[in-house]
Amino acid sequence: MIWFALTVLSAFMFATADASTKRWFSQSDPWEVVGVRFVWSGLMLAPWVLAQGFEAPDPRFWIWLCTLAPLDLLAVWFYVRAITSAPLSHTLPWQSFSPVFSIVTGYVLLGEAVTARGIGGVICVALGAWLLSTTGAGQGGVLAPLRFLWTERGPRDMLVVALIFSVTSVLGKGALAYMSGARFGPFYALFLGLFSWIVIAARGGSVLAAARREPRGTLVVAGAMAVMIAAHFLAIEHLTVAYMIAVKRTSMLFGILYGAWLFRERDLARNLLASAVMLGGVALILIP
Repeated sequence: MIWFALTVLSAFMFATADASTKRWFSQSDPWEVVGVRFVWSGLMLAPWVLAQGFEAPDPRFWIWLCTLAPLDLLAVWFYVRAITSAPLSHTLPWQSFSPVFSIVTGYVLLGEAVTARGIGGVICVALGAWLLSTTGAGQGGVLAPLRFLWTERGPRDMLVVALIFSVTSVLGKGALAYMSGARFGPFYALFLGLFSWIVIAARGGSVLAAARREPRGTLVVAGAMAVMIAAHFLAIEHLTVAYMIAVKRTSMLFGILYGAWLFRERDLARNLLASAVMLGGVALILIP
């Protein structure tokens, strides 16, 4: 059950990175924030990579890796734009559809099958997310998420993120066939950080701008991302992608709490009630 503790740790750190990004970098260019989340977190994990050494893996490993990195970069650009342009309670719920999408992508790319109870658990997680996003909807009721999707850019961006994440999570596990999670997590963080640095520099940007402006914010966001990445890959090598991603979507629960605490977002009680539906889905996944 170590995978569960690692997944919850990953979820908490992901939510911490999100809330810290919104607090310190809500007015920053999305590419600057990508630099904070990827480049600096990759550099933080570089000593781990160097301490373990590096042995050239199977050539097929690089195919997985070079497909994964651009998609992750694209997803996080959309992600940053989403969480900095709309309330966390409007955007984060849409990310919970990634495990639903992962049922399909995991089967197509890895041949992973999900049990009927597991599907029920994943659907409960998505349903809880849907109920969460009706918060503050007024007369919109349960159809409010569709209104948010139509009227706000943030939820639309996050739905794109959910689709991309359903692919990248599967690609990441595919790469684990050639390298253990303990080695791949830090290595991939460093690889993705260097790739992001190249893309940002090619666009005429700088990874130092945001760090100079908000050094404390950079340290918190990058540190949270570094822990999240390491815990994510240590967990995902032990179970089906859709299950792990469904449990990781509990990051929303932490995100909603951060939203109420740091940004005074309302309807905390209703949000927590809807979150109970998500936790019921997680329980279905965990029951042997």
